[in-house]
Amino acid sequence: MSTHTKKAVYRVRNWRQYNQALVRRGSLTVWVDEQALDAWAYQGPAQWGGQYIYSDAAIQCLLTLRAVFHLPLRATQGMARSLFELMGLDLDVPHYSTLSRRAAELAVDLSRKSKGPLHLVLDSTGLKVYGEGEWKVRKHGYSRRRTWRKLHLAIDAETHEIQAVMVTEAKVDDAEMVDHLLKPIDRPVGSTAADGAYDQRKVYRVLEPRTGRILIPPRKNARIWKHGNSAGPPLARDENLRAIRRVGRRAWKEEVGYHIRSLAETGMFRMKTIFGGHLANRRLECQVTEGTIRCRALNIMTHLGMPDSYKVA
Repeated sequence: MSTHTKKAVYRVRNWRQYNQALVRRGSLTVWVDEQALDAWAYQGPAQWGGQYIYSDAAIQCLLTLRAVFHLPLRATQGMARSLFELMGLDLDVPHYSTLSRRAAELAVDLSRKSKGPLHLVLDSTGLKVYGEGEWKVRKHGYSRRRTWRKLHLAIDAETHEIQAVMVTEAKVDDAEMVDHLLKPIDRPVGSTAADGAYDQRKVYRVLEPRTGRILIPPRKNARIWKHGNSAGPPLARDENLRAIRRVGRRAWKEEVGYHIRSLAETGMFRMKTIFGGHLANRRLECQVTEGTIRCRALNIMTHLGMPDSYKVA
């Protein structure tokens, strides 16, 4: 007799609206908005040497177009030029070399719209820069030329919006990036959830002043950091560990609602399904912009519509 449990089945309540949102993702007017067109020309202070011709909004608009439709820089220039001709717009299109150069120093707006206290989930994933494909690795192993970058995300569990993003080298520890992820977030944080890799003192030093509810499961071999005879209130992390020892890890996760951390995995899955698992740029500065542009595009797709699913009994 088979002992395998059946996989949970989910159905979407708002399929009609979600289907229309999926269709709208392919609309050029979503990605080339009037705000960017109105601010196409650079209006900032004069620079040393050659002057900027195009605004950051123009560069951001075209790089977003490139990410959504998986275009090389040259094809992005050609697509924008033909699009403006069809729209009857008298606007010049940046040269692909200008897009590459400006990408290294571009400050990207993540297009965040969520309101109220944030319930953040933290996680990271790898993006390949260059190296063999998975088939070659399975057959013959991998070489030393496989190079990866890490994409660190802070996602709002209620709206699925990406609130902060960092792109680093693969050797950077996840816990080191928590402070950098939270710095650009100027809104109150109701709770923060992450996996056991974030069970480190430096993570709690960053999170405790920002939120009173930290959902990070201590590692299986974890020990109490601050015992009961110590001065001061008990640590939130130690209280979690004591609760796990009392009721068990699974029961603790259900009791505190730790399941929201899985939304980080959902965000990573959406990111790689829509944009792929590779980075096109070779310079780290441009890779940072490329990863942030993808997050901005994913936020816009989230605003268009998300599925409202429920578990079938």
